[in-house]
Amino acid sequence: EGVEKDEAKEIYHLEQAAIRGHPDARFQLAWKEGSCGRMKGSVKHWIIGANLGHNSSILALKMCYQGGDMRKEDFAAALRAHQAAVDAMKSPQREAAAKFYGANEVK
Repeated sequence: EGVEKDEAKEIYHLEQAAIRGHPDARFQLAWKEGSCGRMKGSVKHWIIGANLGHNSSILALKMCYQGGDMRKEDFAAALRAHQAAVDAMKSPQREAAAKFYGANEVK
């Protein structure tokens, strides 16, 4: 019942989004690679996502490092690149918006 799932089409669109710089698509591709047992591919996708400032990617890389799937030097480089990307995105306008929306969350 419902719409038939076309995994090849899904991967194609995720790849197209990742190529265009969408970090969530990159993150999802990494999970798909890992679920197929291709951890090297997963780590590469997560490193690229971390370089874009994607928080979930750096957390996934932390798990990979703790599990022995990546070297300490590679994790440290990804961590530095992630922090640089996060710092580059900071602005007074973003901080004001975060403060405004954070203070007005529905709980």
